Formats: sequence, C-alpha cells, structure tokens
Amino acid sequence: MQATTRPQDVVDLTDDWDISPTLVGTETKGKETSISTELTQSGDLNDETGRAVTLHVDLVSIGSFYLDLYKHLSSSNTFHSPPAQHPIPASTSSSTLRSAVESANLENAAADSVASAALSRIISKSDFQHMQVVGQFNLGFIVVRKRTSLGYDGEEQSEMDDLFIVDQHAADEKWNFETLQEKTVIESQRLFRPQPLQLTAADEMLAAENVEILKRNGFEVSQMDESEHPSPEEESMSPRLHLVAQPVSKDTVFDMKGTYHFKDLEELIHLMQDRPAGTMVRCSKARAMFAMRACRRSVMIGKALDKSRMTNIVQHMGTMDQPWNCPHGRPTMRHLSDLTSFGRYNPPRRAIDWKAFGTDESEAED
Repeated sequence: MQATTRPQDVVDLTDDWDISPTLVGTETKGKETSISTELTQSGDLNDETGRAVTLHVDLVSIGSFYLDLYKHLSSSNTFHSPPAQHPIPASTSSSTLRSAVESANLENAAADSVASAALSRIISKSDFQHMQVVGQFNLGFIVVRKRTSLGYDGEEQSEMDDLFIVDQHAADEKWNFETLQEKTVIESQRLFRPQPLQLTAADEMLAAENVEILKRNGFEVSQMDESEHPSPEEESMSPRLHLVAQPVSKDTVFDMKGTYHFKDLEELIHLMQDRPAGTMVRCSKARAMFAMRACRRSVMIGKALDKSRMTNIVQHMGTMDQPWNCPHGRPTMRHLSDLTSFGRYNPPRRAIDWKAFGTDESEAED
C-alpha cells in the first residue's frame, strides 16, 4: 500500500471516544485547505480486472463531522458523563447517599474513619444478607453487588446499584475476633491470699454489678461480710472487695500496677462505666490475644473460595458490631463502582453519507 498526502497540515487522529475539536486540523479557508489522502494499491494484483484501487478521503469533512457530533452530544439530554464525576441525583436522599458512597470509594483513598462512617450510612446490617456475590478477585477479595430501591422520583423509579470489594481475610478475621470476644471465658488461677482492691465507692458498686463479666475475664472478686468489720471507722478504711483469682494464659501475662492495684482489672472497670450493666468488655491485653488467635484461624489471602464460603463471609459481616475494620486496623470493605449509569447512553445507528466524505457513490461501489 502506498500513501501520499498532498497538504502539509497534520491532523491529530485521537481516540474516537475523545470527540473533541482537536480532530479538526485547521479552519477551512477555501480549496487550499482541502485535506485528502489517496491510497493506491500497486504491484501484483489478485483482482481479475487488474485495476488499481484508489480511496479518496476528505479529512476536513471527517473532522467537521466529529465536531458537529461533539456539539450535538454536549447539548443532548441523552448524553451522560461518567457517574463518578457527574452523579445523577434522583432526589435529596439519593444525592446524600451517593455522596457517602463516593467517600467510601476505593479510588478516593479516604481516611479509615471517614470511609467507615460513610459505609455505615449507606449499608445496614440487614443489607449483608441480600448482597449478591459476584465472584472472587485475585484470590484475596470478594466482589459483591448491592441494589437498593429509593422509591419514585416523579415518574421514574430511583435506585442505587453498586459494587463493593471485601477483603476476605480482614472480614473473616473480624468475625472470628468478635466471636472470641463474646464467647471466650478466660481461665483464672486462685490466689494464695485474697488481695484487697483499692477502689472508689462508684467503682466498687460497678464491679459488684458486673461480677459475672469480671469472672469471664478471669478476675474473681469477693465482697467482705459486714460482720468482719468491728467498727464503722475500720469499715470505711478497709476495702470491701478482694481479688481471689486472676486470669492466666500461656501467651499473655496479666500483671499488677503497684500494691493493691491491678492495671487490667481497673481498665475493665473503666470500660464498664460507659456500657450498660452486663455488657461484655475486654481489656487491651485480652483484645490483643483474641486478635492474634482470630488472625491465625481466618481465611488467608491466596486461598480460592467457592460461592458458599464467600456468601458466609459476607453475611457474617451483618452480625458484627463494627464490621468496617479488622482488629489490626485493616479495612474490610470499600466501594468499587456505581452501576446505575452503565448502558444508559445508547446512540441510534446512523446511515453513512459517503458524499459528505468527498466520495461519489459510484466510486464507493467500484
């Protein structure tokens, strides 16, 4: 194939989707800027007629055509920009939800606290039971689809259709961690001699109301009988609660903070102050121990999962207290893509006008 170009102008033939005025080389100034390319086939010809094939193309007409198309699509109501840049607000509520989705999007790389708060606004615990598992990505992530109907906005129904990506290890680890926190009873070892606890009156009452919670954490306390106090003066100076057993673990050491002060026990009592009576709390050492155990028993990155296992991991997130981060701070879930605008722009097919490109119909048939 031999190609010859008569004018000196250079035309930028960018990608067809970039329908911008750069497709037009220069402004038309009469016949001098008539740009055409002639392709001539030479050499051995397989055609029985032995004729050379010549194709005349008017690049200015092509550029003008794309410019007109760009102007038409820019002013047309049927053209939609990518959803991440120009979301389509159907109502005030959907606009607010879409803003929250963008804050939790994987590409935005928002802070964990911001992304977690955004996810909590757009996903409820019951939503995890209805999410559709699309598949596994890179042997480490689960892609799920969430559809939500937002009612009717005028005559059209408003909905949200989004893809989320779930870290299979982080999500499974968080479920195992919260299960251990809720159900584990830490073993305790009785002390040779009960140790008095120097607590305030408020802390003593709090500890007495949560004896079972302390016991499940390995701390056993007993309350001194009033008969053991000879006088009110001695009773006010002597501790009412005594520690009779403390937690033990082969991997964790629970220690004291000075005489009559147990650091881990005091931390538990402090955590109980902001919780209803009977609510399970754990000290930082116990949480670190549970996090280590949960990590070891969770699904690892690189493990292939079937749909049933992936569904269980996703549905378990709906039973968690805080499903957005694993115990070590790793995010469990992020927004991946908005599917509501996919397929909305479907331009009609148009017949090709060969004459507009400077080619006669008879030449096109030849």
